[in-house]
Amino acid sequence: MVEAVAAGVSTLNPFVDEHQGLGHDVQVRSLPVRGHIQQGDSPGLYGGTREPTICDVEKLKAFLTDPANHRKAQAWAGVLHITTAQIPDYLDRLTPVLLRHDTLVENHDYKDGTATPFNSLLQAGIAVLVDRQGQPTVKCSCGNPLLPFKGDPGHIKVEFRHGNKKWPGYDRDEVTTVRPTARPLEQLALVDVTDPARGVERPVGTEGARDTVFRTGDRHAMPEVAGTSFGEASRLLADAGLAAASDGPELPPDDARVLGSDPVAGTPLAFGEYVTLRVAEGGGGEAPSGSGGGEGSDGPSGSSLATSSGSGGGDSGSPSSPPSSSASSSPSGDSSPDVSPSPSPSSSAPSSSAPSSSAPMSSSSSFVSPSSVSPDTSSEPPPVTRTAGSGPTSEVPVPDDGAGTGTA
Repeated sequence: MVEAVAAGVSTLNPFVDEHQGLGHDVQVRSLPVRGHIQQGDSPGLYGGTREPTICDVEKLKAFLTDPANHRKAQAWAGVLHITTAQIPDYLDRLTPVLLRHDTLVENHDYKDGTATPFNSLLQAGIAVLVDRQGQPTVKCSCGNPLLPFKGDPGHIKVEFRHGNKKWPGYDRDEVTTVRPTARPLEQLALVDVTDPARGVERPVGTEGARDTVFRTGDRHAMPEVAGTSFGEASRLLADAGLAAASDGPELPPDDARVLGSDPVAGTPLAFGEYVTLRVAEGGGGEAPSGSGGGEGSDGPSGSSLATSSGSGGGDSGSPSSPPSSSASSSPSGDSSPDVSPSPSPSSSAPSSSAPSSSAPMSSSSSFVSPSSVSPDTSSEPPPVTRTAGSGPTSEVPVPDDGAGTGTA
């Protein structure tokens, strides 16, 4: 049993009164996914916005460190396996983002002095804080701590109640859960929820002031992944603006040997396009002789299919159809997003100003070409220098400025 949590709907037993304006959800339509599990570093898994701050980390920090709220702070910290003294530093390492998919989590209400866990399906458009492994850890509007969903996302019963009506675009078969990455992340590759042609690269632990932007339609070469492990291939794909996922109930283990890919290495791909990895059955081990060849084919006996998909996919792509060896349109290239601010018990105008860009953090994620980066002009950082695969450039323009009850 999973309780639906709609964007902009107040929680019954929150850690923090939502009238305090800690977070601001938006209304976006959930995007389809290929497979129920996404990795936390998947480019385009999360969204950003040029609107003012979606999550006020400093206000949450002040609340949890106030001696009057010590009992709540103890319960909150206990969920995340930290001490109350560690709360400030922990919050400083989190990054505010918007969900782009209906996402399963283990949520926690505050009842009778304790944190009470319950499974939740968070609607796309809800603002959350994610940790350095890309895992949602806090629901911004109420401060509720979050943990990874522990059930089978393919076998859930979603219950809509307490004002959480079934939202447009809801599909039980198109929900996702996030698996934390093995490596700490330096930055997150987001998609602007109001303009999917605009990508946002956000250093972890920042709230938008150091964002840089890029065109999601720019194409770069598909990296060579044959002969690597699934974990390494996933990192290579993430660095190229592609995301690892699986059609099955579980992702392959990180040490599973990759035999080939479709499309093949060198194929020009845009941000978030699908790639299928063929991995050896039985987990890790050395790749068979000649396993690097035959990419894009059905493969030898004893191999299995694992899908890498652009979780940044938009409505223009067809995630239900298999990828081909030729590049398809970028699934993040929606041209007509339906986005509007969510109803919120807080003030309609967030307190902080729109994010401006400054010098981006150096990182191994290098899918953005120098020509595609377009930081805001409100600050004067040195130009961004990156290494990226080459390929044709798309024609996608970039803006200059940076209560019902039911069961399904």
